[in-house]
Amino acid sequence: MIRYLVIICITFFSINALAQEKPHTETTTYYIIRHAEKDRSDPSEKDAHLTQEGHQRAQDWSIILQHTPFDAVYSTDFNRTKETAQPTADNNRLEIITYSVNTGYDEAFKEATKGKTVLIVGHSNTIPDFVNAVIGHEKYNDIEDSNNGNLYIVTIINGIASDQLLTIN
Repeated sequence: MIRYLVIICITFFSINALAQEKPHTETTTYYIIRHAEKDRSDPSEKDAHLTQEGHQRAQDWSIILQHTPFDAVYSTDFNRTKETAQPTADNNRLEIITYSVNTGYDEAFKEATKGKTVLIVGHSNTIPDFVNAVIGHEKYNDIEDSNNGNLYIVTIINGIASDQLLTIN
């Protein structure tokens, strides 16, 4: 009889302790930037590389973000975006994952990045749409062509998104 009473007490206290645990907090953070300055010497070139100034900006991004431990680095499949992402990917010992601007922030992307800290590199006309999709409303417009210094930071905590825009030149 005492043995059953002890089992019942242990079960009761175990259930009570589990019920008092705090809910799990899940945080996803996206750092989203446009590619650095591209070579415009050949207007017909659709897959331009970065200029020397662009390579310097890519290095600067890696320094600015050096204390952010990334779980993944995403880039569109263009020379200029991959070259912008590479120094930060190298600092974090990560391979660049390419993504399509056509699918962008879809369910597969959400699932793959859930609970992670991620750098995303895109374009002046795709980054604002991507950020708007993440935050759930139209807030940001296309980036001026001369602006390569926007840093969008979007944090999602338990499904609630908050965002900020920094311009670093």
